[in-house]
Amino acid sequence: MKSLEDFIRAFFANKGQHVFLSLLITKICAFSGSLFMIRILPEKEFGLLSIVASFFVVFVSCSGFGSFQSLIRFGSLSNSDEEKKELAEYLLKKGFINQLILSMVFFLISFLYVSHYYYIFYIFFFFTIRLIGVYFFSHIQAERRVYLRNDEFARINNVVNISGLILMIVFSIFWGLYGYLVANAIAPFISLFWYKRSFGIKKPLLRYTKKEIWSFAIYASLTALLSDAFFSADILLLNFFKDETAVANYKAALLIPANITFLALSFMQSDYPVLAKNHLNKSFLINYIVNYYKIFIPISLIILITGCLFNSMILKLFFGVNYLDNSLEFSILLAAFCASMLLRNLYGNMLSAVGLMKRNTFFSIFSLILLAAFSYFLVPKFGVMGMAVSLAATLTIIGFSMMFSFLAYLRKLK
Repeated sequence: MKSLEDFIRAFFANKGQHVFLSLLITKICAFSGSLFMIRILPEKEFGLLSIVASFFVVFVSCSGFGSFQSLIRFGSLSNSDEEKKELAEYLLKKGFINQLILSMVFFLISFLYVSHYYYIFYIFFFFTIRLIGVYFFSHIQAERRVYLRNDEFARINNVVNISGLILMIVFSIFWGLYGYLVANAIAPFISLFWYKRSFGIKKPLLRYTKKEIWSFAIYASLTALLSDAFFSADILLLNFFKDETAVANYKAALLIPANITFLALSFMQSDYPVLAKNHLNKSFLINYIVNYYKIFIPISLIILITGCLFNSMILKLFFGVNYLDNSLEFSILLAAFCASMLLRNLYGNMLSAVGLMKRNTFFSIFSLILLAAFSYFLVPKFGVMGMAVSLAATLTIIGFSMMFSFLAYLRKLK
């Protein structure tokens, strides 16, 4: 993979275009759903929904305590289909028990808010059902990635997301917020149509010990938990220092910038098994980074320049005139996420692929500390602008830290 041509050819050979289009559809569906709810819900109700969703993304990131992340890594390193099947069945069963515990803890959080917002109890209940559904969805997707069946991965993803969006729109039109919650809960269970149980497996594992598998899984889930907690902490901190209206304004400024990272993730998702297999190949890893930059530096510059020039127009088009005051915050966040594609997204996934999940866990903890510190000083005085600057500064610092950490790993390889 020395040339850009080889890099792109390998991407298509792995059917990465299916992953790209699938993640694009996922982002469009998620964006359309959020946009639809912004339009039909009062600011206070949308802010409250955003608070519950912020807790949800924290818990969904560590589904099964990292069982599906461990399946992707160790399944990619397995040499035979038999090993992959045994690993998948073992992790599905053990992970589901873990998932039930997580779902119960998530639901109990509702009692912390119920005295202030009485109907938040029902929002948490439906999101708890969705949390269990997402566990099965994630596991089934992980199985397809292990077998390098990115086209099947994409097909499942597309059906679940498009069906979920259609259900959400139809149900919301008839039953409002509760219609949205029901559709949201049902959607991930559609993935069960693709579940194929492996019969006749007697031994739970062939090649890896439980300690190896769950050590990686725990660190992976903890990293994902902290990473998604980071992107929920901004909402929760803003709600703590300000109010639901500030949350709604910040969410509008954040929605588009936060979703551009799917461009980078589409490459990393399709290439992750290959990167894991080549985790000791120094020249392969260096060439991968170089070719990645040949593609994403120009893309990031185009997105940033276009977004900054037309920030007011974009906000007015998608969110309405009520959110036009957030154009500067939009530009700051757009710059932050463009830099994140070049730093945090790339090197975070590289560290995971080579097995250095502990370092990702450390950086995730560090990012939360930085965000809380910046927010403490900036948000009370500057509100939404203060939160945008806090998030941007934190993403940039963590991105460079991950880059230096991965370069240190490369220097040790022969």
